[in-house]
Amino acid sequence: MGKKVLVAMSGGVDSSVAALLLKNEGYDVSGVTMCLGISTEDDAKCCGASAVDDAKRVCDRLRIPHYVFDYAAQLEDKVIANFISEYQKGRTPNPCVECNRSLKFGTLLDKALALGFDYLATGHYAAIEKNENGYCLKRSKDKRKDQTYFLYSIPYEKLVNILFSLAHLTKDEVRDLAKQHSLPVAEKQESQDICFVTQKNYPEFLLSRGHEFKPGPIVNMQGKVMGTHRGIVFHTIGQRGGLGISYPTPLYVVSIDADKNRIVVGEKKDLLAKGLFASDINMLVKNWPEQVHAKIRYRKKEALCEVKNENEKLKVTFAEEQEAITPGQSIVFYDHDRVLGGGVIEEVLHGTC
Repeated sequence: MGKKVLVAMSGGVDSSVAALLLKNEGYDVSGVTMCLGISTEDDAKCCGASAVDDAKRVCDRLRIPHYVFDYAAQLEDKVIANFISEYQKGRTPNPCVECNRSLKFGTLLDKALALGFDYLATGHYAAIEKNENGYCLKRSKDKRKDQTYFLYSIPYEKLVNILFSLAHLTKDEVRDLAKQHSLPVAEKQESQDICFVTQKNYPEFLLSRGHEFKPGPIVNMQGKVMGTHRGIVFHTIGQRGGLGISYPTPLYVVSIDADKNRIVVGEKKDLLAKGLFASDINMLVKNWPEQVHAKIRYRKKEALCEVKNENEKLKVTFAEEQEAITPGQSIVFYDHDRVLGGGVIEEVLHGTC
């Protein structure tokens, strides 16, 4: 084919097999690893020194060039700064969405095209299909591993220059291919953590960045003080444990009020909400069908909803109440396997919408 493809290689099995498949299909393939400036002793991490070495070994095995680009400053400015800011506001951010938007399918894709590559490819489990109406982002064959939730923020006009070669494979099939072709990362375990959080948990990471934890009140739905929290960053909506409150029935974090530095708790039924407002919207399809489903978290099952535009935001009303809708998380809309678009949850609408 002769088309030039730059494959973003993390040193893991998925991106390694993506490069393998593209080379076998006849593309002119090169690999690139984004050096994020993170020191880690965890070999499963996707950005430590060992990850760069693993990616290079795979490229040597495939006999393709391997490059390393310094993205430490961009990770800091575009992803980590946003992560810290969101937690300080009492929200729960999704840094993988921002990394895909700003780094992988932002500046890295732009750089690949400027260097003369026709495409940027990654090891994501997702599909891009071309039809009579243009391009569309769709879920992968492996629904358990599907990563379209993290990819909705890619601008539509960039889909033409992106390749997801694992769309038709399951994770087991990918690992089998790595073993069949003797890729050196075939048995490498998968990382589930946020790459730049090398501490035990998020609060420790924030503390290492100079964030001060301010104790404050834990109140019930009526405003009565029930206890004291160590800092709002220790809590997220839907959390049950770690409140230090003795009460006849289980209590859950219902909302976080950063302005008043307080945690609001209630019973499990208080976690239910009929709708939400979302902002920072990215549309991948112009004309939406009447029946739309949405996911409010990666691991949540999608739910039927009605969507309306209101003052540059989307008002989403669910057919059935949803539990633990969380500001800062993404909401992604689907029509069967097709991704319609998504945005960031700004406000939870309790009661009738």
